[in-house]
Amino acid sequence: MIRFHPSAQQLKDFVEGTLSPAISLMVSAHCDMCEKCQRFVEIETESLAAQMISAANENVDDTSDIAFQFGDMLSQITQLPSLDQDSIEPMATLEYRESMHKSSKAPESSGLKTIELDGRTFTLPRTLHRYIDKTGNWSSLVGKLWQAPVDLGNQGVANFIFMGSDGSVPEHTHRGTEYTLVIDGEFSDGLSRYDTGDFIFMDGEKTHTPKAEGKDGCLVFSIVDQPLHFTSGLARLLNPFSHLFFR
Repeated sequence: MIRFHPSAQQLKDFVEGTLSPAISLMVSAHCDMCEKCQRFVEIETESLAAQMISAANENVDDTSDIAFQFGDMLSQITQLPSLDQDSIEPMATLEYRESMHKSSKAPESSGLKTIELDGRTFTLPRTLHRYIDKTGNWSSLVGKLWQAPVDLGNQGVANFIFMGSDGSVPEHTHRGTEYTLVIDGEFSDGLSRYDTGDFIFMDGEKTHTPKAEGKDGCLVFSIVDQPLHFTSGLARLLNPFSHLFFR
């Protein structure tokens, strides 16, 4: 059961398009998995649309102005030179061929909905489908921890992270912020327990140790804006190199 969601303000900002690209991506992916947040976004979208229509209507003096503007536009259109059939058909044929040419070059991976690791297949939320062909190779980190970088361009630094059964990320805090979406499985971190679909925010005020306790492990999608800062035991020796792990 999903227990952790974006805040109401984050969902409203998502609808209004004022979130950063990275956070907007995470919120959208969560909504793909959460009917409650989907409905919230639908209601906010309808409300925003109604407000925009109302504001547009207030800017029109009366219906006669609309009729005049429409009549003037129609008059201009009817005065344009007409095209004969011979000139139309070649243009339509060219557009059709260009369309076919573009579709024939579509990436083969455009229809993919899953990623794989060690023989296991994971289905991703719809928002992340377009990033499958931008996902790098899996690499083994400490313990039963695997990472695959995702190229978001200038939107942020992202990774798919898989924690095998009893696999964990060493205790750490954050120099910046971290947004995590649980794609498959569950994990705990000393602060709470998270399940598939949960939307998690961490910053420098929290210290945690994510660990997958289930037999099937856990896959998450994570976006960070600064490297992790390890806080316990030998893991602290990794701090000078943390940018090589969770970049």
